[in-house]
Amino acid sequence: MKTGLVLGLASVVLIFGSHTASAQVVSWQVDGQTREAIVYAPAAARGGEGVPLVLSFHGYGDNMQNFQHTNLHLAWPDAVVVYFQGLETRRGRRGWQVERSGVDRDLRLVDEALTSLREAYDIDEDRIYATGFSNGGMFTYLLWAERPGVFAAYAPVAARLRPSVQPAQPRPVFHVAGERDGVVRFSDQGAAIEVAIEVNGVGDNETSCGEGCTVHGSDTSAPVMAWIHPGAHVYPRGTSERIVSFFRGESRAN
Repeated sequence: MKTGLVLGLASVVLIFGSHTASAQVVSWQVDGQTREAIVYAPAAARGGEGVPLVLSFHGYGDNMQNFQHTNLHLAWPDAVVVYFQGLETRRGRRGWQVERSGVDRDLRLVDEALTSLREAYDIDEDRIYATGFSNGGMFTYLLWAERPGVFAAYAPVAARLRPSVQPAQPRPVFHVAGERDGVVRFSDQGAAIEVAIEVNGVGDNETSCGEGCTVHGSDTSAPVMAWIHPGAHVYPRGTSERIVSFFRGESRAN
């Protein structure tokens, strides 16, 4: 059902709701292009106390409708969760920028979206997070490098760092990687984890957080958690719950 509600620069179409959260397709005009996302917002998001905000980015060739089934919004029903839609590439598949460019179409999308989401909801500025899978995870790393003052933590899944992407400000990172990943080489993902450990200065502080899981700097303000599973290029069962558990413990106020 279409509504006349406008959130800042965004137009909104209500698609369904429940007693705890509503889901809306939100659109923004960015550099002459219509950009979209599915936004799940709990009733408390308009209550004036401030709620967490999670930005989520699908993999290359995927879309927001499918990626919402990662169910981050169910894992964290108290947060506003936004599943963004990538633009089509020359091959006709949707994806995200993974390096700075002259246009920076997706960085500008995030800037525009944050402005309108802050106007529409009571967002806790110290609890804004970014996560993504594969190509969306690479964009998540780019957000760390280019918007380190905005986000409290990042959670890339099955992703790597491009050489030009050089994060410099310590921030909490949770990386999920598959040992048999044939799309984004496991060695490249390991290199990204090592960069995070170096930037955050937590190389001498390592503890176990379960099978295949290691946290570096658990007692610091910028830990690096790595969950290495035996699978391939997948978003493993339980990933969203692990991401939310990590995000819950991280705030810019820490």
